[in-house]
Amino acid sequence: MNQKSLLAAPFAPFLLVLALLCASLYRADACTAVIISGRLTEDGRPILWKHRDTDSLDNSLRHFSGEKYSFVGLVNSSSAGGEVWAGINTAGFAVVNTASYCLKNDDVPRSEMDREGILMYRALEICSSLEDFETFLDTLSRPMGVEANFGCIDAHGGAAWYETGNTSYHKIDVNACDDGFFVVTNFSVSGEPARWKGVERYQTAYAIFSEMNEGGFLAGIHPLDIIDSLSRSYRHEVLGIDLTRDAEEFLSRTNGLAVDQDFIPRRSTSASVVIRGVRDGEDPSHAVVWAALGYPAVAVTVPVPVSDEPHLPSALSSFPVSDLTSFCGLAAHLKSGFVFPGCVSNAGSYVRLTYVLGGTGWARSTLACCREAERTICAGFEKIYADFVSGVISREEYLRRYDSVSEGFFRIYEQSFEDYIHWKGPLQAR
Repeated sequence: MNQKSLLAAPFAPFLLVLALLCASLYRADACTAVIISGRLTEDGRPILWKHRDTDSLDNSLRHFSGEKYSFVGLVNSSSAGGEVWAGINTAGFAVVNTASYCLKNDDVPRSEMDREGILMYRALEICSSLEDFETFLDTLSRPMGVEANFGCIDAHGGAAWYETGNTSYHKIDVNACDDGFFVVTNFSVSGEPARWKGVERYQTAYAIFSEMNEGGFLAGIHPLDIIDSLSRSYRHEVLGIDLTRDAEEFLSRTNGLAVDQDFIPRRSTSASVVIRGVRDGEDPSHAVVWAALGYPAVAVTVPVPVSDEPHLPSALSSFPVSDLTSFCGLAAHLKSGFVFPGCVSNAGSYVRLTYVLGGTGWARSTLACCREAERTICAGFEKIYADFVSGVISREEYLRRYDSVSEGFFRIYEQSFEDYIHWKGPLQAR
């Protein structure tokens, strides 16, 4: 499949039904995602990314012992279990979703819909491959209660999107795609074009990945590069602007406010997760989840191993509510204090990029703070990980060493954002 044709094709019907779309421009459940095939990456490992937007902004990572496989999953912090919004299991099977708004052509009531998280939780419990996932979908009772794109990778070289409605699904094999990667937002290519959503974010994400690919960077991309280049990107392909790239000029000519619409990161962003899988036949325990909980411009990305037993920093796993001693809780505090104005009148429609892109006289930009913390965390983890995958240390030693350093990840986050955490002075007018 050639994704380039999607860049132009949607806009004829899209413009014809502009009035219809404007009635529902803002949707909280507006995720952006990609699968990068292992045939494109230098190490043969596929990559699965989900930038999550939702009304449930308090997110955690959690370890589950499923019916057949254990798994690590992204959850709402208030969840007692049974739902996952991205995850990978000990067989090397991983799944994410994005909402789709153009597949449902039935009278199934809303009360029986929105079962995507339940479906993914069950799939992670019992599926070890794309073939298992397809059998799972084939044998689910109808209606399935979903309208979504499910992205999956496995430890056998599989990489595919499944555009799934109540009674059927359409598979897109990413290994067969011309680009070697496939971007998804909130429409399905098999769905009705007049109801496509998220076309603007699709254009931006596709442009960024294409430029990386053409420049030779995508093959060796690190999960941190994806979060930094996309989940923290204030590029808007439709408007032809890139406020991240042109931050100095933007901040010198404006008061730092921008309309919070159709950027990949939005007020409703709750997390960004990159799952680096394993190549065909590789030990599934070599897979790693990289997660930034909260609004990515003030959230620090943390690596988490995949194992039978839980090996998660405690600050990633809040229940039922995150506080300032957790990754998501601290990110929420920084977001409300330095990124978004209040919601009086139309203030909720704007994002304040002064601190995000430029910092101030008393602190660096929040992006600089994120990158500093992530460099420190990554350096400590990658040495341990490299010793493990090269056979220098055992799996047990890898997990022991990970545990010994991972509880310090949150302190690294706090230290990098110390000026913001302890700032007592006035902020810009809201």
